[in-house]
Amino acid sequence: MHKRGARRRRSVPLAPRSSRRALLSARLGGLLLALLASWPALAQEAPRLALPLDCIPGRTCHIQNYVDADPGPGARDFTCSPLTYDGHKGTDFALPDLAVMRAGVTVRAAAPGRVTALRDGMADTPWTPDRDLDGKDCGNGLVIDHGDGWETQYCHMARGSLMIRKGQQVDTGAPLGRVGLSGRSQFPHLHLSLRHDGQVVDPFAPDAPAICGTAPAAQLWADPLSYQPGGIISTGFLDALPDYSDIKAGTAARPALPADSPALVLWANLFGARAGDRLSLVIHAPDGPFSRQDITLDRTQAQLFRAHGKRLRAPLAPGLYTGRATLIRDGKVLSQTTSQVQITR
Repeated sequence: MHKRGARRRRSVPLAPRSSRRALLSARLGGLLLALLASWPALAQEAPRLALPLDCIPGRTCHIQNYVDADPGPGARDFTCSPLTYDGHKGTDFALPDLAVMRAGVTVRAAAPGRVTALRDGMADTPWTPDRDLDGKDCGNGLVIDHGDGWETQYCHMARGSLMIRKGQQVDTGAPLGRVGLSGRSQFPHLHLSLRHDGQVVDPFAPDAPAICGTAPAAQLWADPLSYQPGGIISTGFLDALPDYSDIKAGTAARPALPADSPALVLWANLFGARAGDRLSLVIHAPDGPFSRQDITLDRTQAQLFRAHGKRLRAPLAPGLYTGRATLIRDGKVLSQTTSQVQITR
């Protein structure tokens, strides 16, 4: 019984659980759309970027690191993959080895603008933690102002290669210098940073924060660049297990070997490898299969090499031997390369 004058409470039936889930999903979806709508549409006002160096991505160079999209202490690229490191603020276009760097790879302006800063004179020496760079982590490089708060920065260029001056106006594609190894760098590459009003912008995903499992709506490259989540940098033959420093120098591959070599070894240099990836190394002799090894990688690493071969008890049959390296991830071929060696009498 209710006391006189007291208001009766009306009972409101609850919506079915499936309807409540649908309502919650709709609200979350609306919140996500509102967040994306509030994000600045940078792609509409940003300069379109040309490839900033003379190479073919995926063939004569590769992207080793992307912008770190994780705001915290972790690291992930714009696809939520680990091809970056904590706090990385640019895109790293890497060369296969030091020999290619020394042959000369031209760095070019990604967009028109005015050179506002530059530095030259730092040695092309791999960085180690005991070296104090005194804030000159970028090494030899420059900054180009593109107007409306946009600028690009080019780092790790070769000493003595810069061919522009401060205050100079440059067009898209103008030669700026050459790729090097200066500053905080452990492999030859060009680090390109894009900034708007001082804030880093990822040219692969400029318009929104990275959302795992979704593709960016746009990118700022004039000719869109494909994402390569890892692969084979180079392969080669040698008559012994190579030293990694020789692979990085570009001196570990032999075009020809004598038939009485002590061993025949096929090596593969990798980037962006993940734990669980499989690497298949196969050698074919002129008359058929010679040897094969399938390797399961146990660690996620930025760069590494693996090798396979045979110690020889008798001279090899002369002819052309072919090596094939295949990197497999989740059952799919991620990258495959071949190399050859001529066995001579």
